[in-house]
Amino acid sequence: MELKTVWLGKPWNFAEETDSTNDWAKREAGKGAPHGAVFLVRNQTKGKGRRGRSWADPKGSGLAMSLLLRPDMPPERAPMMTVLMGLSAAQAVADVTGRTAQIKWPNDLVMSGKKLCGILTEMSMEGGKISHVVIGVGINLTEEKFPEEIKDKATSLKLECGRAPETDVMAAAVLERFEANYERFLEAGNLRPFQKEYDRLLASRGREVKVMEKERELVGTCLGIDEAGELLVQTPGGACETIFAGEVSVRGLYGYV
Repeated sequence: MELKTVWLGKPWNFAEETDSTNDWAKREAGKGAPHGAVFLVRNQTKGKGRRGRSWADPKGSGLAMSLLLRPDMPPERAPMMTVLMGLSAAQAVADVTGRTAQIKWPNDLVMSGKKLCGILTEMSMEGGKISHVVIGVGINLTEEKFPEEIKDKATSLKLECGRAPETDVMAAAVLERFEANYERFLEAGNLRPFQKEYDRLLASRGREVKVMEKERELVGTCLGIDEAGELLVQTPGGACETIFAGEVSVRGLYGYV
């Protein structure tokens, strides 16, 4: 595979099988792997999603990739990279397939109201500073049958487009988009340059959302994101709430009616 990027994918690490690409990247980070290292695998035995969930990844049927970064930035900016990767992955899907994938904030891509891609960002700190950040990306490529419990909630590029790109083509497209976006992000120090495009692709914009946080549940209308990548939700009373983290259900997606 030929990458057009300047610093991503150096080194490029590939394995037939591993537990999870994020765990593999974190182990290599502990051994001194550099900023920009990429970890790609054909088969994940213990793929991970947010909040300890598993990520189904039948052998060779999807893109399973993690990127290791060593950013010089305050730790509070790290969550913005999940949002940035979500936009980059959506752009890459459009580049490769010509089809639009919507973004389900903060870490999924959807097509036909079903999950196509998941993103997991994990940060490690030392002495109050970021030691490294690992961003994992999983995109369903060729799956045509999903387990019973998720068959109504998941989809793949093969199902949506009739055919799926090769794994290395999809990986290169994601990395090239992310590298260009990451440079702009570092320049701006926030996500302001990306707000308009992100909001255009945001599946929940203008729709009812239900936000489930640790101590409360909020129902309102999604307005978009702010420059920090936080979700803006207007309550029935007219107030605007900023959502930093939490489970967000979007009416019409993943069975939420």
